[in-house]
Amino acid sequence: MRNRTLADLDRVVALGGGHGLGRVLSALSSLGSRLTGIVTTTDNGGSTGRIRHAEGGIAWGDMRNCLNQLITEPSVASAMFEYRFGGQGELAGHNLGNLMLKALDHLSVRPIEAINLIRSLLKVDAFLIPMSEQPVDLIALDDRGQQVYGETAIDKLAMPPRELLLSARANATKEAVEAIHEADLILIGPGSFYTSLMPVLLLPDMAQALRRTPAPMVFIGNLGKELSPAAAQLTLADKLTVMEKYIGRKVIDAVVVGPHVDTTGVSERLIVQEPLEAADIKYRHDRQLLHSALEHAIQRLG
Repeated sequence: MRNRTLADLDRVVALGGGHGLGRVLSALSSLGSRLTGIVTTTDNGGSTGRIRHAEGGIAWGDMRNCLNQLITEPSVASAMFEYRFGGQGELAGHNLGNLMLKALDHLSVRPIEAINLIRSLLKVDAFLIPMSEQPVDLIALDDRGQQVYGETAIDKLAMPPRELLLSARANATKEAVEAIHEADLILIGPGSFYTSLMPVLLLPDMAQALRRTPAPMVFIGNLGKELSPAAAQLTLADKLTVMEKYIGRKVIDAVVVGPHVDTTGVSERLIVQEPLEAADIKYRHDRQLLHSALEHAIQRLG
């Protein structure tokens, strides 16, 4: 039997948020509708945070970022979606894509319907699913046991938190759980560890689906140093330990990391260590190199 390739897979599911998840999805966009992104919805900073503060609802910023990176046909719609207001007025700093998603959310029965409307407008084939359709924020207990509320505050922590939790009990979006059940391959990362990757794993039904899936799971490490002082202290082995603590069992079969990453303490897992840097921005993954590294991981996982 020949080695499997990405082209053989019927459903590839990637978890995370923001720039990192968008990069992975764009690297795999040739999979079209066989590709699904499950997107973090706990952001409380920037334009997204201002919209949530005024209007409530889930955070749309990470979803918008993923959609932006999947646009292959520039159009008036895509130019509008990517537009950010300048100046000093009330709209300054707001991204029109965030406002469009929020407006469609008001007009739709469910947030996922708003996303599907934008996907068809922008001609994006990959499926994008919010981790939850219920508004929740990220909370951390810091190293002294004090509660720290919201992603922007958690990203400023000097020391790794004792615990992470969500501000309310929330269910994963049912389509997200179904996608995990149907997946042939699951990818986690890259991205801000505590605030982009971990929130998805804090949903009990998502953790349960990840415990039960027979699909191979691959963690894609960051290339640059984390901006969060607490996350920057974690080794690759530490990150795997934290993720699997919240998932509830050892599930990550392979890691895909750059050549300079310290893999000490990572045992009984496939390590794919290859150059992954984009030529223009060293801390971003080159799409072709990432695609190639994931091919190597799948072939070696069998």
